[in-house]
Amino acid sequence: MSENKTLPTGASVEAFLEAVTPERRRADASALDALFREVTGFVPQMWGPSIVGYGSYDYVYESGHAGRFLATGFSPRKANLVLYIMPGYDEANPILARLGKHRIGKSCLYINKLADVDRGALAELIRHGLDRLAGYWPVHPI
Repeated sequence: MSENKTLPTGASVEAFLEAVTPERRRADASALDALFREVTGFVPQMWGPSIVGYGSYDYVYESGHAGRFLATGFSPRKANLVLYIMPGYDEANPILARLGKHRIGKSCLYINKLADVDRGALAELIRHGLDRLAGYWPVHPI
């Protein structure tokens, strides 16, 4: 079996966030860090070179493939802020309807800037994702 390519690195979250450009994206990333810390209660860690992750979960699929992945997190990419809400958005439509301007993928939420979304709804979505994930796999703080 192949291993996950996105793993915890031990790199400094603070240094990563301080290096985000442009300034508006850096400010949004810092605000997201504060929101994720508040909602999850977890200390973040870097996953790969560009994902700030909060908590983790261990999984084993029926195929036997097993691994560990971040429970939730975000990446301040050039084009968008990308939020990782595991295990996806099933049952989240009422929250998404209140969120504001966004796009979604399977487990990714894309927003242009934090000002485009309602932070209360975003906090609720993060919590909803963690609660759903915990229904499948135990979520750990690290």
